[in-house]
Amino acid sequence: MIIILDPGATPEQRDSLTTDLKARGYGVHLSEGVERTIVGVIGTPDRDKSYLVEQFEALPFVERVVPILKPYKLVGRAFKPEGTVINVNGVKIGGGNVCVMAGPCTVESPEMLFETADFVKANGAHILRGGAFKPSTSPYSFHGMGEAGLQLLAEARDRTGLAIITEVMDTRDVELVGKYTDIYQIGTRNMTNYSLLREVGNARKPVMLKRGWASTIEEWLQAAEYIASQGNYEIILCERGIRTFENYTRNTFDINAIPAIKELSHLPIFADPSHATGKRSLVSAVSLGAVAAGADGLILETHPNPEKALKDGPQSLSFQQFGDLIRDLKPIAAAVGKTL
Repeated sequence: MIIILDPGATPEQRDSLTTDLKARGYGVHLSEGVERTIVGVIGTPDRDKSYLVEQFEALPFVERVVPILKPYKLVGRAFKPEGTVINVNGVKIGGGNVCVMAGPCTVESPEMLFETADFVKANGAHILRGGAFKPSTSPYSFHGMGEAGLQLLAEARDRTGLAIITEVMDTRDVELVGKYTDIYQIGTRNMTNYSLLREVGNARKPVMLKRGWASTIEEWLQAAEYIASQGNYEIILCERGIRTFENYTRNTFDINAIPAIKELSHLPIFADPSHATGKRSLVSAVSLGAVAAGADGLILETHPNPEKALKDGPQSLSFQQFGDLIRDLKPIAAAVGKTL
């Protein structure tokens, strides 16, 4: 359940309440908004909720108590009705902004990465993406440069000022990746790797959680709850397509998920049209649709020579296509009350 404090509640009253809740053995999570503080209470037995609602609503500094029946408590909209805005090195994710993350699927070489970083920076991207550890269906495919790739990403950040996002695949790599990245990315294959989710939840660094390729929206939100339950609320959800019977595209982009997440959660929601379609010819149209549906941002694969990319070339935008897309996105963003 959540306890919504009166706007005039003092820090001493808040602290007294949280101390009482912890003494009862409940987990306590605070969300301090501009006007109100919300106290999330985890672990209250259903049989006690009616009694607890009456007890806490009797306190003079409590506005109301709301029982939460959904399995995700901390990432649900009720916990933070105004929505979460994450600040990454001055870039705001959420709210009225459309944030663009762009770069190659995989770091291949210094020359390719720096050329791409310079271009996307000059053409409207806010954050640089690039893989140092890459999952692949085949054990014989290119799996990334490892720490050398992370070092190149950090150098690209120094050159351009762009924050970086890169994937972490293993609990053993969280500390290493955290030395370099500004945002952890959890890929679709690891959405239900609960040990990894807890580990990045403890890392106190923003996390992008991609939807599992066969996961429902509720399962996705429960995966986000694993991260939030460790005290890290800086979570970005990413719709990247789900597996259906259709095989013309790599996956099926679930545009329903964007407004659905806006109803159900306070977390920012991004779209990944590159993995959703697997075809660069479709990426721009799906990007426009995602922003029109309310997405807070896009993560796009971009490469100076997609035909020669070591990973995911068919879905990577050329520089020309990326520039054209940013141009076309601006009026769409403006039409839904956002800025790019």
